Amino acid sequence: MSDLATRMVGFVSRTLERLGSLRSRRNSRVRLRASIRQAELEGLQFAFYARLTAIIIVSIWLVWLVPWPRDLYYGTYAFGFFLLGYIPYRLRHHRHGETIKLGFIVLDVALVTAAILAPPPASLGGEWPIQTRLRGQEFLYVLLLLGEAALTYSPRRVLWTGVSILVIWSIGVFTIYSLPDTLRINDAAAEGTLTSAAVLDLSFKPAFVGLTAWYTQLVATSLFTLLITLAVWRSRRTLLNQVKAEVMRADLARYVSPDVVEALTKRGETAFGEPATRTVAIVFADIVGFTKLTEILSPERTFALLRSFQERSSAIVFKHGGTLDKYLGDGFMATFGSLGLQSDAPARALACAFELQQEIERWSRKRSGRGANPLRVSVGVHCGPVTVGNLGGRERVEFTVVGDVVNVASRLEEVTREIGGSIIASEDCIRAAGDPEWLTRFQFSRQVQLRGRQQGLLVHIAS
Repeated sequence: MSDLATRMVGFVSRTLERLGSLRSRRNSRVRLRASIRQAELEGLQFAFYARLTAIIIVSIWLVWLVPWPRDLYYGTYAFGFFLLGYIPYRLRHHRHGETIKLGFIVLDVALVTAAILAPPPASLGGEWPIQTRLRGQEFLYVLLLLGEAALTYSPRRVLWTGVSILVIWSIGVFTIYSLPDTLRINDAAAEGTLTSAAVLDLSFKPAFVGLTAWYTQLVATSLFTLLITLAVWRSRRTLLNQVKAEVMRADLARYVSPDVVEALTKRGETAFGEPATRTVAIVFADIVGFTKLTEILSPERTFALLRSFQERSSAIVFKHGGTLDKYLGDGFMATFGSLGLQSDAPARALACAFELQQEIERWSRKRSGRGANPLRVSVGVHCGPVTVGNLGGRERVEFTVVGDVVNVASRLEEVTREIGGSIIASEDCIRAAGDPEWLTRFQFSRQVQLRGRQQGLLVHIAS
């Protein structure tokens, strides 16, 4: 490429990169909110199925415990509780879905409180005074609503549920406590000093209501609400961190080769990019005649051409398990076996080179069909021992490979213009690939003298 074309492509790339960076940050925030929203919806779904399971278990328990037809009366409550969960579940995608859910939480608490405190009709065997409804352990059923709220990753719903329980249950308790026929400690004490025996006798009367149990319920509910809210808040923070990590990982993969991102995220306690020597296959590819082509293209069309080439080529590199080391203007450098041992790295590199050539040929035919100039790529492939690791300063590093093998692969790509052919692979790479079938894909072989090297090199050339 000429200096003018290089500067033009660089200017357009930097300008659109800044615009793309702004769009990327905006898209990242959108994806983050969408991922969190999806997790919340999954939590709502899980909570609904947990509620359904609880309804089934409690209904079976009631059928076994409560005689007919009173069990039918409580079954009606169970069905109402199902509806109060099903309606907000169906409306979970509504734009006011959160407000709807909070409203139905209040109805949930009110329904469970009514089922516990409101006696069944006398015709169903409800002859006991209503005050006795406060003496059982059924209040624990109300606390189950806190457990359901905890499954939704929403501390606000847990806190709202707890407050609703405190308010509605207290209203129910004081409604019974205020009934004219209710016996209270204060009323009895107003008639005279109560002895211990009198208090004990009073507490055994069916219409007696004491507030000690209510105080205990308030304290326990408040503590449960606080603890569960904190637990859900921590779980939500963990969820947010996981979602952010996935979004960042997806964004990072747009700037760094995906296998490098994978290695970074799985490195554990070991340092990533420590220098190491291993056998690596190198592929250099470049668009032939790009300088001449850009003379008739606008900067925008030039950028679009480069982006399309990079998208196609990177997909092929990743398909064959390669690492995209860097883009080089109208070309790129890819490595195979640089991140870890790949015994078939040379074969992968050769397969990548030939598939890249086929893809560019298909793309070129499409371009010719719509009147655009055809394209051709030149590819150099070589393999051998290199040093892999991080290069750069403290603030920015680049994982790359260094060695004579890299220089040879680059020179092989350059020499295609002199000796013809689209793909030139070294004898070392063909031999390392191991399969004699690879030789059949090359039309001829020859010794070449590469720039900057004293010894010749046997290469194989495919047109």
